[in-house]
Amino acid sequence: MSNVVSDRPHHILSVLVENKFGVLSRVAGLFARRGFNIVSLAVSPTEDDRFSRMTIVVDADSAPLEQITKQLNKLIPVLKIAELHPDAAVERELMLVTVKASPEARSQITELAAIFEAKIDDVGHDALTIQVAGAPNKLDAMSDLLQPFGILEQQRTGRIALPKLTRRPAKLRAVRNRAV
Repeated sequence: MSNVVSDRPHHILSVLVENKFGVLSRVAGLFARRGFNIVSLAVSPTEDDRFSRMTIVVDADSAPLEQITKQLNKLIPVLKIAELHPDAAVERELMLVTVKASPEARSQITELAAIFEAKIDDVGHDALTIQVAGAPNKLDAMSDLLQPFGILEQQRTGRIALPKLTRRPAKLRAVRNRAV
């Protein structure tokens, strides 16, 4: 059972807004009024607590990018909007998943968690809660592999994303030998 959302075309928008009461509801309301489908929404303060960054993943079929950005720019608290192409962005999500874990299956689930660099956060008599962070397709894969054990509960944070850093080679300056 693959996560269908990851397979659909989408826009990733990084929106810098003023960190003020009501901004999130205004942005969400704008999307709702226009009938745009939000696939994922994550928001938190930036390094400067006067501002928040919203990472909004929008179903590309439901919303033309130009129309979205025009509507967002009309909102006063919006300072900057950038589309992050998936190839030019670092995308991450966090997933907590509680899975059935009989004594016979526990070692298999623990091994699977280790392969995905996940962490077991809680242990019960017949279940484990696992935390895994990574690219959305990594979380989809782990969820698919845990499905046969029996997923009891699952929660994902939604995507966060930042542009990838440029990797320009450092310029070397010529150093002259000076005679002493």
